[in-house]
Amino acid sequence: MALPGVLYLLLNNYLPMAGTTIAFKNLNFTKGFWKSDWVGFENFKYLFQTSDAFVITRNTLAYNAVFIVVTLVVSVALAIALNEVRRKVLKKFYQSAVLLPYFLSAVVVAYLVFSLLSAQYGLLNKSILPLFGKDMILWYNEPKYWPYILVLVNTWKSAGYFCIVYIAAIVGIDSEYYEASLIDGASKWQQIRSITLPLITPVMTTMVLLQIGRIFYSDFGLFFQVPMNSGTLYPVTNVIDTYVYRGLLQMGDLGMSSAAGLYQSAVGFVLVMLSNLVVRKVNREQALF
Repeated sequence: MALPGVLYLLLNNYLPMAGTTIAFKNLNFTKGFWKSDWVGFENFKYLFQTSDAFVITRNTLAYNAVFIVVTLVVSVALAIALNEVRRKVLKKFYQSAVLLPYFLSAVVVAYLVFSLLSAQYGLLNKSILPLFGKDMILWYNEPKYWPYILVLVNTWKSAGYFCIVYIAAIVGIDSEYYEASLIDGASKWQQIRSITLPLITPVMTTMVLLQIGRIFYSDFGLFFQVPMNSGTLYPVTNVIDTYVYRGLLQMGDLGMSSAAGLYQSAVGFVLVMLSNLVVRKVNREQALF
């Protein structure tokens, strides 16, 4: 029964790992994959010797660190709130409420950038800012606003998925815990702090560790399409993925692109191992392995 899944894993995840050798070669299509010249770590120099290396590394790590923390807080808060809705109102209404984060995610990702921030037609410039006597803001020429905009968009995009995961964990908590706490006179906040949060901590830990594993990766659409690839925003929107993409378009260097992918995967693997080790030291039962 496990054979189809094992075969899929081998073909889809492990067999393509042979392609990581491209990161160490000067790929020449006329010579072929195996006969291309071996160049060692030359492809990695593009990432580490460029003047933008610090900026793209800083942006990638800083944004993802903030994304992990903010998404965790918001999604857990949403899950707890929707669970209270589930316990107090009709099930049909609750099912609609659970889908709300997905709906909001789709709306924000699809329309936030242009419908809200457009200099000529955006809701903020045309309707909201004039109410407060503020002048029009050229959002795509003002880097200082974009760290907040990107965090907001990512939160709405991601909170829906993580909210569902945490709701599933909360629903699995035995209701007798809450009934016993009510007999003892516990308030709602005391129930959340002493029952809900401790019992869903293993799920929270797992989700955070999985996100840490991809901390060197970025949502390409978020950092490339949402800012509309505006050059003036590069100092605050340029990350490893977008930098490699632009370099690949300009130079067509697959070796460099493969080197960046290998670099991201290796760092992610190390971070997951270290994070899991820390979790094991604190609480062995909450570690992934």
